Formats: sequence, C-alpha cells, structure tokens
Amino acid sequence: MGVSPDYTMLNYSCRVWSVLVFLLFPAAVASEELSLLQGWHDVWVFRFLVNLLGYSTIIIPGYLLISYFKRTSYLETGSGICYPVIKTCVFGSEAKAGLLDDVSVAPRSEGYSGSSAKQAMKLMFCAAGLQASYLTWGVLQERVMTRSYGAPTPKEEGEKFKDSQFLVFMNRILALTVSGLYCIVFKQPSHGAPMYKYSFASLSNIMSSWCQYEALKYISFPTQVLAKASKVIPVMLMGKLISRKSYEYWEYFTAVLISVGVSMFLLSSTTSKHPSTVTTFSGIVILAGYIVFDSFTSNWQDNLFKYKMSSVQMMFGVNLFSCLFTVGSLLEQGAFFDSLAFMTRHSEFAFHAVLLSVCSACGQLFIFYTISQFGAAVFTIIMTLRQAIAILLSCFLYGHAVTVIGGSGVAVVFLALFLRVYARSHKKSGRRLAPQHVQKV
Repeated sequence: MGVSPDYTMLNYSCRVWSVLVFLLFPAAVASEELSLLQGWHDVWVFRFLVNLLGYSTIIIPGYLLISYFKRTSYLETGSGICYPVIKTCVFGSEAKAGLLDDVSVAPRSEGYSGSSAKQAMKLMFCAAGLQASYLTWGVLQERVMTRSYGAPTPKEEGEKFKDSQFLVFMNRILALTVSGLYCIVFKQPSHGAPMYKYSFASLSNIMSSWCQYEALKYISFPTQVLAKASKVIPVMLMGKLISRKSYEYWEYFTAVLISVGVSMFLLSSTTSKHPSTVTTFSGIVILAGYIVFDSFTSNWQDNLFKYKMSSVQMMFGVNLFSCLFTVGSLLEQGAFFDSLAFMTRHSEFAFHAVLLSVCSACGQLFIFYTISQFGAAVFTIIMTLRQAIAILLSCFLYGHAVTVIGGSGVAVVFLALFLRVYARSHKKSGRRLAPQHVQKV
C-alpha cells in the first residue's frame, strides 16, 4: 500500500518546523526536554529500570570474567599476585561443609547456661535492642521518604529527598564496616564460599530495600508493615504450586486469618492522602516486588549457609556487593553527588540518614545475637511485637487515621502471627520430647 502525497508533505513540513523552532528558540526546546526527563524520573518504573541498567554494567563484565576463569581452568594454571584474590572470588577456598562449624553454633549452647535471672536480663537486653533499633528505623524511614526538609515555615513546602537507592547505599556501607570490624575482632570460621555467589543475594537484597523505601511514596507505613507481615501467604502459595509442599491445618487457618485482617484494614482505610487508584496500584506492585526479592534473598542465603560461614560473614559478603552495585549505579546516574549536595543543604537529613544506617546495622547484629542465644521462636515474637508497636507509633506521630474496623483487622493479623509462633513452637517441642519418651520406656 503506497503513502499518499499529502501525508508525505505533512511529515516533511513537521520536520521543517521542528528544525526552525530549534534554531530560533533553542533554550525553550532544551527546557522542554529537561522537564520531560524530570517527569520520567518521577515515575518509579523508570527509576527501577535505570537502577537495573546501572547494576548490569557491573554484573555483565563480572559474569564474563568468571566464565573466562572457569573455562580456562585458572585454578590449576594460574599464578602471580592476583591468584589468591581470583581464587577467593571465583572458586572459593573449600568445598561445601554442611552446617556451620563450632564457632557459629557455640554461642547458642552457652546462651542457656547460667542463672534464670541472668537469662532474663539477657532477654530484656535483646528485646530492648531490637525494639529500639527497628522502631527508630521505621520512624526515620517514614520521615525521610514522606516529609520535606528546609521548609521556612510549617505551612510552606520544603525540599523532598527522592533517591531511595542512596539510602540503601548508606545502610549497606555502615553495615559493611560494622560486620568487617566484627570479623576482625572476633574469631570466625574459615571462609570457603566463592565471593561472587554473594552477589545474587546482594542484588535481590538491595532491590527489596529499594522497594521498601519507594513504596512509602505511594502507601502509608502501617499498610507497608501489614503487607510485610502477611508475606507468609504468597510464600505458602509458591511452596504449594512450585515445590508441592504440604502444610498443616493451622498454617492454612492462620493464613486465612491474615488475609481477612489485611482486607479489613485496607478496605477501611481512608483515601484522602492517596485518592488515585493508580497510586494505590503502584504501591501494591512495589510491595509485591519487595516480597518477591526478599523471598529470593532468604532462600539464596539458606543455600549459601551450606558453606562454612557465620551469620556475620554472610552479612559482610552481601553488604560488600551491595555497596559495589549501589555506588556504581549512583555514580553512573550522577545521583551520588546530588544526594551528597542534599545532605550539605539539609543537616537534619544528614543526621537522619546516618542514624537510619546506624539503626539498620545495629539491628542486624541484634538479630544474629538474639537467634543465637534464644532461638528463632523468641526472635519472631519480639519482631512481631515490634511490628504492632511500629503501626501504633506511626499513627501517633504522623497522624494516620485508622477506623475501628481497620484496628480490628490489625489485631486479627497479629493474633494469627502469634498463633503461628505458638503452633510452630509446640510442634518442635513435641518432636524433642518424643525421643526422650522412647528412651524412658
């Protein structure tokens, strides 16, 4: 089918007019292109893709180098100054060694020795440390992502910080420093995993953290906390469909309770601050991304623990690659120095960003210590209480309106979570008592 002469003439005329406008008004065209670029930068999908593009500039060369070293049998033929570094990064120093060695499991056995008063004091220390770290972290997270800085008066609008990736970098660089110093000061098991394997968990970890920060631009903090608490539902669905796992009746029952509670909260929430359905949908999509990335991170870390390593070594390896990915992407986008300039303009933001990172790093250490001393069940109870307190604190400080139905939904969710903890602990204790009963007979 041919093109009509009128259409060809119209297309040619448009091009001529575009050239004339650019020659006569270059500043206007440049400003229009700049505003269009800034408009695209406000779309979270665009920022997500740009971040992935920045990570790919590190991942692709790394993949090619690792493939080259493995293909050329560098482990047998290599030598020189770089050989130990390449061996550690690409091949590792030891084969898989099953569970963790005595260095990582020793504190757990020591935790139950001593008087009950000492154990109670230690438990109070762990609970207070976890609550203080993560409650402060949650309050600051909402403050940084939803409020402005530098407003002359309370009625005027200040400048908002928009780059979630910089906050992820700040958290990871301090966590890397803390975990590195811990590994130097305290004895750790000999490390055997190839370093590049941390990059998978690192990539999913920074993407889940990015989604966590970014979601606060579109949903309220209580909604985010409830969504994170209810991620057991998609995990069970994926386990049933993909891994063909079977679950106990109480797991289905608590999953239904969680879904009912979350539905009550979401359906009763007011829409004054987020009236657009597109905005709400964006928040749901970002939260779904958080759940997917976070689930991958935990599963990949479980696989890495088949090598000889402690939890702090895992923390160091993951944060090392997280810093590499985020700082590379920030420099390529030009956002690193823009964020530093924002910190220099607003000292309050600088203080919040540093304190946010301190709380995140200290919280990770408290997690490892609590689990090693009292087990996962006690840790889960403490963190479930933390989520409930975080919702109340956010509503009190930032004025989130929660109806009676919404509050009942929150109560149903946390009731279901405590039921899960109780049922799981009861099941484990039954398994431990069964062998003892057989021995007595």
